[in-house]
Amino acid sequence: MLCNHCRLLATRIVQRTSSKVSQHSRLISNISAQRARATRALAPVLHTSRIASRVLAQPYSASATASTSTAASSAAPAPPEKPDYLDDAESAIWDKLTAEFSPTELMVQDISGGCGSMYGIEIASEKFRGANMLKQQRMVNAALGDQMKGWHGVQLRTKVP
Repeated sequence: MLCNHCRLLATRIVQRTSSKVSQHSRLISNISAQRARATRALAPVLHTSRIASRVLAQPYSASATASTSTAASSAAPAPPEKPDYLDDAESAIWDKLTAEFSPTELMVQDISGGCGSMYGIEIASEKFRGANMLKQQRMVNAALGDQMKGWHGVQLRTKVP
């Protein structure tokens, strides 16, 4: 599925080059095929990283829970490690959010199919404590500021750890 921006660009390109319906359908099918190949190629990596982050965040036993709570009370939680599969735009978003919120959990993903027009962001930070969901999301929007102006949308999930 293409975002509206990419669909509009593809439509304009087809209209400029030719008005033939066969060329238009061929372009759309090529774009759809490319996106399907990219999704199939990335699916194992994305699925594995999501499962790993959820599994690693959960303690395995009561003793792990006790040691985790003791460590959390004595020192600030360590920020999550930056994944190596992020592209440049996702990496820039990651760095901004890490600097601003010191998150305990963070996931940044381009969900527009690679064109950088829509991102999915999940973030958990102590700075959200006491703020309702709307205020939490406004804090993230303010931190990303000018960077978000070029996007068509964002799926934002915030929570308190």
